[in-house]
Amino acid sequence: MKLPFRTTFTGALAVLVALAVASPRAGLAAGDAAQTAAAPRRIISLVPALTQMLFAIGAGPKVIAVSTFDNEPAAVKALPKVGALLDPDVERILSLKPDLVALYGTQDDLRTQLERAGIAHYDYRHAGLAGVTGTLRELGARTGLAAEANRAAADIEQRLAALKARTAGRPKVRTLLVFGREPNSLRNVYASGGRGFLHDLLEVAGGVNVFADIAAESVQPSSEQILARAPEAILEIRAVGLGLNGGPLETASWNALASVPAVRQQRIFTLAGSHYVVPGPRVAETAEGIARALHPELF
Repeated sequence: MKLPFRTTFTGALAVLVALAVASPRAGLAAGDAAQTAAAPRRIISLVPALTQMLFAIGAGPKVIAVSTFDNEPAAVKALPKVGALLDPDVERILSLKPDLVALYGTQDDLRTQLERAGIAHYDYRHAGLAGVTGTLRELGARTGLAAEANRAAADIEQRLAALKARTAGRPKVRTLLVFGREPNSLRNVYASGGRGFLHDLLEVAGGVNVFADIAAESVQPSSEQILARAPEAILEIRAVGLGLNGGPLETASWNALASVPAVRQQRIFTLAGSHYVVPGPRVAETAEGIARALHPELF
């Protein structure tokens, strides 16, 4: 997936990092099958979504280092940072003597180094909303916390099912879900395509993705394409509620597309919070936030 311009808002970058590794998931990666079944005591996570899941199932005390992009939960701020998707600090990772490293499925070089050192790894290949609860359960089994993980996954599934039932009787809102664009303009817009957890959450929340027919996690539509798709709502998601200059995220740029129903009816929403850009254990909260924007009459 093509990455956005270097100055894109950090929230968009977080989404793209999370989605860049998306691929069909078929359980644990082959390299995991031969690894020790003993519950790990020293875990390093290079994936923010996995870090949050580990803490959610009670494995937080075992986490000894995290990625550069990890900032939640608060406890990770005091932990060593060991790089991320594109720049893992292999030397430091090895020096910390982990017995399990959670990494992206595309980090082939790091995986090779870990295998040479005899260090177990968990490969992350997120494949949509169903992959969130599936990953939770896999991490539970891998860390000896299966019961806790099953409870967390079941809670998410129940909340999502309840929300889907709640919005089922309402008209579906044709929605453009945006996670990146140049500040103060409509250049380099990045929006959700018809794959990935954002697309799935939008459907659960009672929306219809205007780019659902494009089989990709991310699309970069032109203004003409947005006009043609005529969204009834525009959702802009960000990790935090500020623009690049530290001020509120501006929405006036959308006035250039005055004929779009969402603009004409002033249904442009900014949803801020790290859970909007990380497919982690707070996905039910994310879906509920989207539903509140699209169907306020239900809340």
